[in-house]
This record gives sequence, C-alpha cells and structure tokens, in this order.
Amino acid sequence: MDTIDPKILELAKKITAKRAKTVIDHIIAHGSVSTEELKDIYGYDHPPRAARDVRENGIPLDTFKVLDKQGRKIGAYRFGDPRKIEGHKLAGRQTFSKHLKDTLVAMYGERCAVSGIAFQGRYLQIDHRIPYEVAGDEVAEENTPDKFMLLSGAAQRKKSWECEQCPNLKGAKDKAICSSCYWAYPENYDHAATRPLRLLNLGFSGQDCEVYDHLLEESKRTGLPIQDLVIQRLKG
Repeated sequence: MDTIDPKILELAKKITAKRAKTVIDHIIAHGSVSTEELKDIYGYDHPPRAARDVRENGIPLDTFKVLDKQGRKIGAYRFGDPRKIEGHKLAGRQTFSKHLKDTLVAMYGERCAVSGIAFQGRYLQIDHRIPYEVAGDEVAEENTPDKFMLLSGAAQRKKSWECEQCPNLKGAKDKAICSSCYWAYPENYDHAATRPLRLLNLGFSGQDCEVYDHLLEESKRTGLPIQDLVIQRLKG
C-alpha cells in the first residue's frame, strides 16, 4: 500500500459496489489483478467489465500483459496515473429503474438493439448508448430514454469488449465519435469502434432455423464462412 498514491487510496475507500471493490481490493493487496484471477478466484467471466466498473468510478487503471498458468499472454490491471483521476465520475454507475425498462420496451419492443433478436423483457439489460467513461458528467438521465438501449447479455458483453478496446475510449473520449458508432446507434452509424465497418446481425428463430442449418451445412462443405455465403447470395 505504500506504493499506491494516497489520492487513489482515498477514493478506493469510497467504492462500495461489489465488483469494482473486488478489483480494487485485489490490486491494493497484490499490486495488480489479471483476467485469469478475476475469472478463477472471483468468478467474473468478463473481466474487462469488472475493470470498467473501477474506471467508471473515476479511478484510472492501466492494462498490461502477464503470462497465465499455461504461459500465454493475458491482460492484467493496476492503478494508473493519479493525475488521470476523473472526479466527475465519482458517483459511480447508476442502477436503472423498472420504469425506465418499461419505457424502453414500449419504445423499442422486447428485442436486443444490436442483434435484433426478440427476448422476454427480463432477459434484456439497459445500457447507456454512449459509455459512461466517455459521457462522464453528461451521462444520460432516465428522463432521456432515447440515450439508452436494450441489449441481450451476450450483446452487452460484446459491446463492453469493443468499447474497452476502442481508441476513442482510450484516448480523446469524444462523444461525437461515440454518437456515430455502431455500438451506440446500430440503426444509424458510420463506424464500429472507429473501424470502417458495416455490420448486419441476423437472428434465426422458429422455422427460420432451417435456413441457418442449410447455410451451416454449405459452410462446412465449401469451407466458406456463413457471412461470406450470405454476401454471395446478396450479390446474386
């Protein structure tokens, strides 16, 4: 603890959210925490989300590489430069109300904004369109429901990973860049985490699963990914 800046320690004492506190306490005790430790010791299947919880509370973390038990390179986290403490985020990530959930379901229906697949409402999660780390003190409030989206658990984890790796989040934190990103507004975007991509997520359910099964069989037979087969069909 003698090597940790007092400003970070003082902020760390104020964090009570379980996941963020777990990461913080481990770093205080051991100097850093790896993605393997977050999975094996604490059961967090998506370690970058746990690290984001700390950052969303304004505490800077540096990401670096270590070796796991098999000698492979994996990510790890330690406290960053105390001069990068973001005071406008010290309130932490908010908990959303049932009223907001009901409002979003009424606006968008019971479906994931990214995949377009229908889910029962209880399986959908509320997410800020623009990540908390970028929006900071201008983070959306519940009286602006259009600034939120409904995501399946899988889509939320994928968005979290893409945002974690995004050059904009790591650098300028420009809200305008996020506002034109697929992961914030999949219905109207220019890029995906700053990459010049156009994405089409197709979900197959009910009798349509047979279409997917045929594509899968052809993919295995030809060695072409399903995405390439769909593009071939569209090109005629």
